[in-house]
Amino acid sequence: MNLEEIKYAIENEDGILLYFWGDNCAVCDALKPKIVNSFKDNFPKIKQIFIDAKNNQDIAAHFSVFSIPTTIVFLAGKEFAREGRAMSINALVEKIKRPYEIMTN
Repeated sequence: MNLEEIKYAIENEDGILLYFWGDNCAVCDALKPKIVNSFKDNFPKIKQIFIDAKNNQDIAAHFSVFSIPTTIVFLAGKEFAREGRAMSINALVEKIKRPYEIMTN
């Protein structure tokens, strides 16, 4: 996806997860499947978008991503959560759970 497509998705979807990663990042590789499964189980209406930060530097710069992995969650078009390298997936899920339930019910 390019930047315009991502902006469109953020504006038009109830929820978006942007996951910035890199191909030589062991932490990125370890977190990605956990995030995918956790969001699939807990937030099925949040669209997941994965962005290789090295090959999409314009997108990373637009979202002020300076380290990987970085996860940004948008709800109703607004940035709601941003977590970096040493993130807790459980804490992220708990942070999003209540607003997601309100948004989707």
